[in-house]
Amino acid sequence: MSETAKEVAKENLIAEVGDVGLPEDLARADLYGLIARFFQSPPDQELLDQIAATADQHDAADDAPLAKVWMDVVEVAKNNPAKAWHDEFDLNFISVGKPNVVLNGSFYMAGHLNEKPLVNIRRALQEFGLEAAEEITETEDHISALCEVMRYLIAGDDVEISNLTNQRVFFNEHIRPWYDELCDAIEGIPEMHLYHPVAALTREFLAIEGQGFDMI
Repeated sequence: MSETAKEVAKENLIAEVGDVGLPEDLARADLYGLIARFFQSPPDQELLDQIAATADQHDAADDAPLAKVWMDVVEVAKNNPAKAWHDEFDLNFISVGKPNVVLNGSFYMAGHLNEKPLVNIRRALQEFGLEAAEEITETEDHISALCEVMRYLIAGDDVEISNLTNQRVFFNEHIRPWYDELCDAIEGIPEMHLYHPVAALTREFLAIEGQGFDMI
């Protein structure tokens, strides 16, 4: 995720759940960007403060599942400093060997990293004319990279690439088969109390995405 993309994600944090009046597609793109940001690197204090500030925008009567899990994210953002997030991120997602939680789709879809699912994703990105930025160290099957692709397919300017058909196909082939397992892995570690709400938000949002694509 580029620095520019990080800033965009910060500035448009919670359109999908914060009732800020943005069009639905832009709201979806923003939430993909936020999820990508959480899994690409631990949130800094500025981002946590922005998330915490959205509590004032929340309608207490809104009992929609997505709104509920969002408020759980708001609570952990408000009550835990950036260092705590950094420590939990490094402890569970970063390792010279196998981390506690693997964030790459190939691991869940094929049992190993750098397997056929990664090849398939790279082929899809080539067809879209996309390539990873030079500063990106994660492979293209990383959840943050995949969410960034979805954000582009929703909000990009080239309608030949950024359209509903490509969104549906890319989501169904490269995200849908394994995101539940990723969220299960995070929620299966009791000590990861900060990323449990993030996993719940990810699961709920991507489930809504899947339901929407099924209606097409």
